[in-house]
Amino acid sequence: MKFSSIAIDGPSGAGKSSLAKNLAKKLGFVYLDTGALYRAVGLYVCEKNIGGSETAKIEKCIDNAVNNIDKIDIELTYTDGTQKVFLNGHDISEKIRENHISKYASDVSKIPKVREFLLRTQRESADRNNVVMDGRDIGTVILPDADVKIFLTASLEKRAKRRYDELLEKGYKDLNYDKILKEITERDEQDSNRSAAPLKPAQDAVILDNSDCESPDGTLERALKIIKEKLPYVCIR
Repeated sequence: MKFSSIAIDGPSGAGKSSLAKNLAKKLGFVYLDTGALYRAVGLYVCEKNIGGSETAKIEKCIDNAVNNIDKIDIELTYTDGTQKVFLNGHDISEKIRENHISKYASDVSKIPKVREFLLRTQRESADRNNVVMDGRDIGTVILPDADVKIFLTASLEKRAKRRYDELLEKGYKDLNYDKILKEITERDEQDSNRSAAPLKPAQDAVILDNSDCESPDGTLERALKIIKEKLPYVCIR
């Protein structure tokens, strides 16, 4: 049986995770948040008191995990609209969304050994299920043969405002829009210029700019139209 796969790529704050989760729900597909995998590794490194730029030490952590000297067991569950991320049996769903872990996730994602470590997990999921994956290199590296590839983007200002509103809604205090805008700008620069799988649209990706969408529903509607054109046989719930 051949399973279908949908790759959602794009820069930080474009709404990839929201779109991917909504698509998975509408299509009855499995959702895999690849960004959460890198955030989990970033948290692991952070809790080992290793800096994000200490590549050799991070690579040693990965080697230890591969050789069963240490354990980096990451599990994603998605039930009733809520995703949970577990690291070595512990729920880290909230921890990996803290601002400083975003920088760690970006740092570890530049390391080829980390990417290779997580690659098998992602591809095995696509081999066993109809999947929607979101990240920054799904259509170019992880699932180059994905049935549908969407590159989701929006203006820097719009992405920063969405991130600001998201954090405000979660109860974060003393937020600074300009600081968030600066962090997203720096993240874009890092992701686009890293040597390992830089952020860029796949050649056969459909570019979806949702700067003018006031809600996730608008983005979802546009994405479903793209998918129906590519996969006319899928059923929308």
